[in-house]
Amino acid sequence: MKEDYLSKIKQDITEEKLIRLLEKLVSMPSYPGVETQETEVARYIHEVFSESGICSEVIPVIDGRANVLASLKGTGGGRSLLLTGHMDTVPPYDMKEDPFEMKEKNGKLYGRGVVDMKGALACMMMAMIAIKNSGIQLKGDLFFAGVIDEEDKSEGTRALLKSGFHADGAIVGEPSSLEICVGHRGLEWFEFEFTGKAVHGGKQKEGINAIEKAMKYMHRLETELIPQIEKRVHPIVGSSSMNYGLIRGGTQPSTVAGDCILQIDRRWIPGEDYGNLVEEYQSLLDALHHEDPDFQGKMKVMDVSLMEDGFIHEAMEIDPGHPLVAILEEVISEVTEKASVLTSFPAWTDGGLLSSYGKIPTVVLGPGNLESAHSAEESIELSHLVPAALIYAEAAIRFCS
Repeated sequence: MKEDYLSKIKQDITEEKLIRLLEKLVSMPSYPGVETQETEVARYIHEVFSESGICSEVIPVIDGRANVLASLKGTGGGRSLLLTGHMDTVPPYDMKEDPFEMKEKNGKLYGRGVVDMKGALACMMMAMIAIKNSGIQLKGDLFFAGVIDEEDKSEGTRALLKSGFHADGAIVGEPSSLEICVGHRGLEWFEFEFTGKAVHGGKQKEGINAIEKAMKYMHRLETELIPQIEKRVHPIVGSSSMNYGLIRGGTQPSTVAGDCILQIDRRWIPGEDYGNLVEEYQSLLDALHHEDPDFQGKMKVMDVSLMEDGFIHEAMEIDPGHPLVAILEEVISEVTEKASVLTSFPAWTDGGLLSSYGKIPTVVLGPGNLESAHSAEESIELSHLVPAALIYAEAAIRFCS
């Protein structure tokens, strides 16, 4: 009997339908600066679900921007699953052709948001609609959440979690080339401000050079902290890391620098404690304060990285033996006729919030390659769309049954 339902689903999920749906999603700009940004997309998704007989709701979040949440209620006694992705995109930086008119070329679809991540949204929507149309009755609830603001402060997923939402599993559709990402690193951006005393360069002994103080701190990082960080290795996610992203100090060559700013990108593996890693940076500052009476340095989380309500960009990890992972391995092998791959996702995703704060076992799995995301040539492989939709649909049926 289940084979009959699956046959209907395979017939319902077509490349033509997916292209048409994705084309419409791409045509709606949803980058910062657009009035109410993602809300037009949310309303369209709501309309598509409603026309298909699926319960859906547009939920205001902030500044006129809204999430969309849809659900197929189960009969009871089964596991619930969330299919989720963000509706916002980055701006159309340097895109030569109309970024909101999707084009096909050499087996790929081009346009802003096709891979990051409206392609996955289209596949998730189509999967849910096909399940509804097939008539199959799931035991557990199946949810879809289109969320706002992942590219900034993740207001959408934070609002979803603060509402009390929970599921027994989640798939975040970021572009993973249809590989199963069972983890990713946490992320924070720190800024260090060093203060000196600016004087004329001809009287440098009377001044305090903030750049030199920053160099002292960086030397401590290089000799004491970074070697420790690089020893912390996760079997799938890899090692922790730190990157100097920006350093800026002084005003001109003839003046002793009175200030210096250092900005750092810190990525940490599952199992590392955020409070401990902050303390590692602070303890080196404290040591230099103690050793050098002229040393003045302080740190903070950068405003562009700071989330409210105590949320941070936590790492994500799911047990590779979790039933959701096992089901996805089976389904991917069947749909693609290739062995599934367990790997990590190189960037941060809302999965870090779902798993850490929502306590929802989460994987990242989506169509397309992350390499073209945010680029002037953003694209998604056309050949990924139907398999992605089938994977979402069949995994949902097995997980929720």
